[in-house]
Amino acid sequence: MKASAFLYPWDVVGDPAAASRIAELGVQQVTLASAYHSTRALTPRHPAHRIVTAEHAAVLYPPGPDRWAGRALTPYRQSWVAGDDPYGEAAEALTAAGLEVHSWVVLAHSSRLGAEHPDTSVRNAYGDRYPWAPCIARPAVRAYLVDLAAEAAARPGARGTELESCGWYGFAHLHAHDKVTGVGLGDAAQYALSLCFCTECRQGYGEAGADPDELAAAVRRALEPAWSGSGSTESGWDGVHRLLGPELADATLRWRGRVARTFQESAVAAVRAAAPPGFQVLLHADPAPYRTGANAGVDPGHILGVADGVVLPCTGPDTVREAVLGPFKGRTGVVAANFGVVTGMGGSPRTLERDAAHAASLGADQLRLYHAGLASGPDLAAVAGALSRIG
Repeated sequence: MKASAFLYPWDVVGDPAAASRIAELGVQQVTLASAYHSTRALTPRHPAHRIVTAEHAAVLYPPGPDRWAGRALTPYRQSWVAGDDPYGEAAEALTAAGLEVHSWVVLAHSSRLGAEHPDTSVRNAYGDRYPWAPCIARPAVRAYLVDLAAEAAARPGARGTELESCGWYGFAHLHAHDKVTGVGLGDAAQYALSLCFCTECRQGYGEAGADPDELAAAVRRALEPAWSGSGSTESGWDGVHRLLGPELADATLRWRGRVARTFQESAVAAVRAAAPPGFQVLLHADPAPYRTGANAGVDPGHILGVADGVVLPCTGPDTVREAVLGPFKGRTGVVAANFGVVTGMGGSPRTLERDAAHAASLGADQLRLYHAGLASGPDLAAVAGALSRIG
């Protein structure tokens, strides 16, 4: 199985041994961040530093001035890696080591965008803004993200791209110093709390058959038991039906599904227009269309008619892989199983060989390994051993 390791440019820039070390793992590809959200990351093997703090969402290359001139929404430049084009420098070193480089582009996830342009953010049923979550129904946001996808994906030398957060983002975030776990919120409550009520979305719900005021009131009523202390453990789309009622729930999905699908179509088309022939476009995805976050909810039949394939979250027990891979089995397109390989972040590199075989039995034909730059030495040794046996 073809395997790719995720990396940040700062894992490579300034470390002459980094590219060969990654190649020696046995991967054929690196998925290298070109546009990424804020983070604080360890660099346990870098000769010059141990921690990199990416203070805000940014592009890791010089954005094209002609593309962005005169626009209100533009990419933010980074300042935490030396050099004008850390993505390009890292990509060149990795290519020289014999690795195929694909770009890794985070789209609908930017706290700085929401802080500086409040009208771009998802707004929940209580009127609270989620500055980390741009509302993809807003025309200006869509135009910005589609152009960002094209520019950040089709970097010189890249053979393909993986688009993350190419859909709705919502309540779940892992925001800076998050303190939001005092009340239990199940999968269905998370969806309800992620519904946007900006002017565009209110109009959209109306077009889909739901009065937006009635819907907002229904969300608040549905979540009241959780705020009162009993929590909410409802899960799945059936759970959303029970929380909001089938008619209101289905109306939200009609609107949000249409927005997500057309956004994904536009982003992929823009990437292909900017990229050379044969450029591969994959989406980080979840086969449940109502899901929000880094792995955007998709309709499996639709998305494989738009993109070349998907990257699916497969870390965890067999049931996790069965749930995400099952809807894609037998369909045409790349199906990459994404495994965490950082033990301290919940990954399981020591069961990678077995877990990869299980994923392959469910139709996965590639592997993604998150994240070679963050992993410890023993974790990387376990990965190398597993890949040598997987072949």
